[in-house]
Amino acid sequence: MLEAIYTRRSVRKYTDEPVSRTIIEQIIDAGRVAPSAKNRQPWKYLVYSGEAKDRLLGIMKKGIEIEEVSPRLPLSVSGLLDAKNTLRIMETAPIVIVVLNTNGKSPFMQLDVDDRFTEMNDLLSIGASIENMLLKAEELNIGTLWIGNTCFAYQELMEYIGSTGELVGAIALGYKAEAPSMRPRKKIEDIIVYFD
Repeated sequence: MLEAIYTRRSVRKYTDEPVSRTIIEQIIDAGRVAPSAKNRQPWKYLVYSGEAKDRLLGIMKKGIEIEEVSPRLPLSVSGLLDAKNTLRIMETAPIVIVVLNTNGKSPFMQLDVDDRFTEMNDLLSIGASIENMLLKAEELNIGTLWIGNTCFAYQELMEYIGSTGELVGAIALGYKAEAPSMRPRKKIEDIIVYFD
């Protein structure tokens, strides 16, 4: 697993080989045991494949198209081209896992300070859970892509899913059809400040 920290990459090309439920459950189980603020375990994972995945991504496509015409995220419209590319990647992945914060509220709602801190801690917990899943997938030679572009179809996706909580993002998952090299990283001396 320690090696997976350094070998994991964001994969954007997948083979057609199906991923078994056994493998999916091993990956999600790694997420289940992640550290969680106040042990709230605020994560829920919805696994889509086949026609169910196609329907979900059809809803995402419609949401992105609506966003192009009538932006709900006006300061982020420059990200729509990337969102369309991400959608194409999701369409080629055998599995898409939707990530929910079961305690969260829509980002379009106002939060008081207490709720904001609770949400921050829950999102940190979910991030830890997702990272565990990505590392487990790497250990199993399964490619993954952590996706945030669901934000451009947030309302449409949540209405389609029919769930309460907060849509955090998604994970595309499948057997790798590429071996990307590591993208540039900041130097360690640029990210640490010591105080003695």
